[in-house]
Amino acid sequence: MPASGPPRPSPGRRLLHRVRAELSGLTTRGRSFISAGVASAICAVLLGQADLLRVAVLLIALPLTCLVFLARTTYRMGLARAVEPLRVPAGSPLRVRLELQNLSRGSANVLLAEDSIPPALGTPTRFVLDRLASGRKVAVTYSLRAAVRGRYPVGPLTLRVSDPFGLCETSRAFSGTSAVTVVPQHWPLGELAGGGAWSGSGESQSRAAAVHGEDDAAIREYRDGDDLRRVHWRLTAKRNELMVRREEQPRQRKATVLLDSRVVAHRGPGWASSYEWAVRMATSAVLHLGQTQYAVRLLLGEPRPEGHAPGWTSPHSGNELNDLIDRLAVTTLQSDVHSLETDLELLRHSPDRLVVAVLGEISGSQLDALARLRVGGARCLAVLLHTAEWDVSVEREPTGGGAPGPARPDTAEVAEAVEALLGAGWLVAEAHPASTGTEVWAEAARLGDGWGAENVHGATGARTGTTVGGWN
Repeated sequence: MPASGPPRPSPGRRLLHRVRAELSGLTTRGRSFISAGVASAICAVLLGQADLLRVAVLLIALPLTCLVFLARTTYRMGLARAVEPLRVPAGSPLRVRLELQNLSRGSANVLLAEDSIPPALGTPTRFVLDRLASGRKVAVTYSLRAAVRGRYPVGPLTLRVSDPFGLCETSRAFSGTSAVTVVPQHWPLGELAGGGAWSGSGESQSRAAAVHGEDDAAIREYRDGDDLRRVHWRLTAKRNELMVRREEQPRQRKATVLLDSRVVAHRGPGWASSYEWAVRMATSAVLHLGQTQYAVRLLLGEPRPEGHAPGWTSPHSGNELNDLIDRLAVTTLQSDVHSLETDLELLRHSPDRLVVAVLGEISGSQLDALARLRVGGARCLAVLLHTAEWDVSVEREPTGGGAPGPARPDTAEVAEAVEALLGAGWLVAEAHPASTGTEVWAEAARLGDGWGAENVHGATGARTGTTVGGWN
């Protein structure tokens, strides 16, 4: 026997629901008219007053007629929305301009217009418009402030259209929205010490001597406009055509910015967490390295297809650099506790000359993976966050015996991580909630040239005892 579905509502119930839906468009004035009409009709019947009954019929018929008229009227409205800028740093203002046009033949009485706004940008914006004649345009401009990073839709716009008497109204919504990207704020960073040691730039590749005869990769055919002083006469005579030496091209400077995005590695509530500080630090590093002509790669611990590895930006491509910043604008904490080791393993197989790692809580397995990364000769800078200081409300957790246990990570654990990274040849800088990326980077730059792993110094941040070590 086939299973029976839910019982269908009776025709009377369906009619009642439809009437309720239609009457929901009545305004307070319209409901008052109907209430007064019903009361007048009752009094007319009880008192036998025919004139009062006519008034009651008029009071009831007028809002119902307006309701039917408004439901059957088709309004054609045009909307143009312009948001400037579409890409804005967190904490900065942006402007929204709305231009409405009545495209229908008749006039439209717009009671209220409301543009939907996500909470991160502000509250929904409401404004009242006058009667719009056919073909008339009206423009409204309002401001928003981007509070937190992310990608948000602005809109859609909802219009509540009223009849000429204000007895009923109906809502009409546009489907179009505008996407706004709020990128993280960044700190200005200075140059790192060490020059070519940091950058990996050295002798130009074209200076290398050929080891397989005259057909060197630095030699090519003559092209119109080439300087004749670069003609390679010996190879020209051998090939019977002009051959020239290529212009010297320096090595491309490559850098990787690694952000520890494990949910177990960070503390703190919401947008005041250690992860948000780390995102801002990573954004600052990406912008600084990209603007100093590095080819930058960004590793966020996000899942990626098998065999797919993020590439480097072009040193002269601002669009590619903006794409990395947009990724940081929408990055979230990852539940995969091994995401950091996965990114470090990728770095081991494609080492860079410069690695900047922004790290949260790290344990023995992550420390071992970080130590192995330094074997390739890369210059590695670790910004290590005191994540427990971002979660001041959770100082201690009760143990099984009821006594409070130590908060994690404690000072000893952080000091152990710093010592292990320094011993592996990393440059290490500690960060606290009151620290700025500018201070941490400046101290790392000051101590990054000529310092050994055994050197320890207090940073100039807001808290004393910040440990910074240098290269071997």
